[in-house]
Amino acid sequence: MRKYKVVLVGGTFDELHKGHRTLLVKAFEVGECVKIGLSSDEFAQLLAKKKNHEVASYEERLEELKSFLRVQGVLDRAEIVHLDNAYGVTLEKGCAEALVVSRETELRAFAITEKRRALGLSPLEIVVVDMVPAEDTVPISTTRIRRREIDREGRLLKS
Repeated sequence: MRKYKVVLVGGTFDELHKGHRTLLVKAFEVGECVKIGLSSDEFAQLLAKKKNHEVASYEERLEELKSFLRVQGVLDRAEIVHLDNAYGVTLEKGCAEALVVSRETELRAFAITEKRRALGLSPLEIVVVDMVPAEDTVPISTTRIRRREIDREGRLLKS
């Protein structure tokens, strides 16, 4: 039996890699239904500017995400929602019971908790997933993949 009825997880999910897949698998392990906030093109571009790399279109990322969920056999338990900002549906009453985040985005989860408290909403449980290391022990990231340092599985690429 899963611990929560509804959990939230969000991201750009560009270059859907082993770290993303680990995060998503964890969300489905702990939640019966998983609301996945997928960054809109505008929000993804804003985030990508800070990291100085391109990002695939919303449609491309959505199709890749759905394909992964289908292969995992969990697409019917997922609800994919447009994410236009860092909060998404997290500030809505009754939106979920828990938030699944990576170690990298753990601080965002604490900010969400504070904002919910300020709005008089109960806090969400926070489930933190450790970053998945590449062969060189540095975490796998879309930025590293876009720079052609590693592949989506974290294998080092020859320069």
